[in-house]
Order: sequence, then structure tokens, then C-alpha cells
Amino acid sequence: MEYRELGRTGIKVSVIALGCEGFVANEGALTEQLLNAAEQGGINCIDLYAPQPEMRSRLGKWLRGRRGKFVLQAHLCTVWQEGQYKRTREIGEVKASFEDLLTRLATDYIDIGMIHYVDSLEDWEAVAGGPVMAYAREMQAQGKIRYIGLSSHNPAAAMQSVQSGLIDVLMFSVNPCYDLQPANEDCYALWDGKNYDRQLVNMDPEREALYETCSRLGVAITVMKAFGGGDLLDEELSPAGKALTVNQCLHYALTRPGVAAVMSGAHTVDELEKCLEYTTAADVEKDYAAAFAALPKISWEGHCMYCGHCAPCPQGIDVAAVTKFLNLTKAQNSVPETVREHYAALRHHAGECVKCGACEKRCPFKVTVIQNMQEAVKVFGM
Repeated sequence: MEYRELGRTGIKVSVIALGCEGFVANEGALTEQLLNAAEQGGINCIDLYAPQPEMRSRLGKWLRGRRGKFVLQAHLCTVWQEGQYKRTREIGEVKASFEDLLTRLATDYIDIGMIHYVDSLEDWEAVAGGPVMAYAREMQAQGKIRYIGLSSHNPAAAMQSVQSGLIDVLMFSVNPCYDLQPANEDCYALWDGKNYDRQLVNMDPEREALYETCSRLGVAITVMKAFGGGDLLDEELSPAGKALTVNQCLHYALTRPGVAAVMSGAHTVDELEKCLEYTTAADVEKDYAAAFAALPKISWEGHCMYCGHCAPCPQGIDVAAVTKFLNLTKAQNSVPETVREHYAALRHHAGECVKCGACEKRCPFKVTVIQNMQEAVKVFGM
């Protein structure tokens, strides 16, 4: 298992993490099996968005004696009423649900207190300036929440939260189909087939800027919807018009800037084990470049996917890394000091490019690599 730092929190999390969907399915019968498989596979991070009381109690029972081994990303603003989940901003409900969470988990703290499901700018402004954020910060001051996070499907709202300095972790929907869709306050638009009827070309610039801003500011991304609710794995359902593999979807998400972990919403132990196979899969099994280049409804032509197919460079330049740092400066319209330092730390720089064109011949997406290297020299001076 690979472990990454959760942005500026410094917490180490497994790149494959565990969502809570399987704890709720089948009346929770598979909870212990899923958790045991996760622990055995090296998973140390669990997302808890569902507020179902029995689910919380079952997890609390299993965590006894193990609490310190796991990073819990648990959601504020989710409540259980009349036998079903509800999102809320009513502060009395938020407080009661969070206290219930701590009690049922038999813990006195949550690692990431995730403000749940903020998909509009209006909602973000109400959360940031209202009692929900004030309560989250109060819980943080008391040590009941170590770090504050937020979940969203909308890059516009997410960007506002990331730039505010109020959150350290962003839970965001990341996959190669959703990344082509423009910002929308209705998350259902992401999986509406009508929005994939025309050919889509290249990543939505707001999503690209969001990921790169998170990377620059140290706001970690934990990924939801990496498989589009399973649609991307089914040729008949996939909005891309062709099925992708579990490894390809995971690798795509994990190669986006700022991403620390992908939440596996496994409903069965078999589904979880298929995700865990990513940790031992060969590079060829993870490689998504050829599959993406052949998708009938989507074109990534001219867009660097950081897939690494341009390597090896005869001069030793890490072309993908240089391009990633260049894109960070484009997203910010400036050269942040941290980006400049990371670029300088590379063993070889864009100025060493001899324009042999070997990288461009190998690129499945026809990226103008030589031009990018020339731009990087102008930006970074070497």
C-alpha cells in the first residue's frame, strides 16, 4: 500500500481508502468483513458520510482497540430522520448528529470533520459565514475535530472554499468523464446521459484549476465517484461510450494534482479487493492513456494527462513533472514560490531539451511537448 500526506495536515493516508456504502448495504451484514479486508490490505482511512445510527454503532464496536490506527473522515450536516438520511444546515441538528457520531464511535475526536455536500456558491457563503463553520471551528478548538474539510461536486463552490483558507481537505468527484463537464450547482448533471451526447473535448478549465490550486495550497483532495457510481466500468452505462477498468479509474484519479486518496465505495468484499489489487498491479494494468485516446465520445487531444508515455527523455527530463509545474503557474497567472522551488529541485530542467521530438512521437494525446518545454524555460528561467 502506498501512503500519501493528506496535504498540509501532515497525516499519512492510504491511497485506497474505504467509503461507507458497504456498511449500509445488506443491513450492515458485511461491515465486519469489509473492515477486516480493509485493515488486512493496508487501508487506514475511512469516510463516513452516512448518519445511520446502527452503522455508526457497528463501526464503533469494530474500532475498539483500533481507533488510533485509522484516519476517520466523518461528515457534519448529515442527520438520520424518519429512517432516512437528510442533509441539513440547521445548527441544532448538526450538533446533535455530531455528538451522536462521537458517542456511537466511542471516540473523542474525528480526524477530518467534513462539511457535507456544498454544491452552490450561495450555500458555501452561508456555511462559511454562518453557524456551521463556527461550530466546526469550535469543535476544532476543543480537539474534537483535528482538521476541517468540505465535500462538493461543483468546482466553482469548491474553489471558493479552498481559497478561503478555512478547509484543509476537499472531498471531490474525480473521474475522466465528470472532469469534462462544466461547473453546475446540480450534481445530477454529472451523470445525466444527455450531457454526453456531443463529443467532449479536454478537461473543464475550472476543474483543472481547482486541482492545481489544491496542490499549490496544500489542500488535500480525497476522491469520491472515481468509478462514476460504477457506470464507467460498464460499457452500456459508461458516458464515455466504452468501459474502463478499476485500475485505470483509480490511476487517473491518483495522478491528478492534489489527490491524496480515493474512497472505494465497495458494497462487497470482492469489490474492495479489486480496488486493493491496484497496489500490486503492473504499470501496464494501470495505464489509462491508450484507453482514453480511443474513447469514442471524448477527446483529450493536446492535453497533457501526466500519464508518463512521453518518457524516457534522452536528456533525463521528467516531462510530466515539468508540464505539471508549468500548468500550476498558468492556473495562478503567477509563479508561486513553492512551485518554483519544486521545479528547481528537479534533476533536469526544460532548458536541457534538445527538441529531438521523441516524447511527442510517443504521446497518445498529441501534446506539443517541445512548445511546453520552451514555455517552461521562459517561466522558470532554466
